[in-house]
Amino acid sequence: MNPKILLENIDKIQTTTMGKDRIKKNLNLYTNDVVEYCKAKIKKNNCNIYKQGKNWYCEIDQIKITINAYTYTIITAHPLNKKTKKKRL
Repeated sequence: MNPKILLENIDKIQTTTMGKDRIKKNLNLYTNDVVEYCKAKIKKNNCNIYKQGKNWYCEIDQIKITINAYTYTIITAHPLNKKTKKKRL
């Protein structure tokens, strides 16, 4: 799916009160305007935007933002963790 669709509808992006709290907690944000924070990240040229199923995913600056493709509601955002191999003892 073409990422331009999400960018053309950026003004529709929103979140719920619970979503706002979840995003602030997950990303350790001090701003109350998490929607504008996420929009700014999504608008960056190097943001990797792709769609899987019913959601858009936006990866940038070691974070991943999940947005419902139909309602443009930010579901969550969280840091991207590098997978590390477990050492056997």
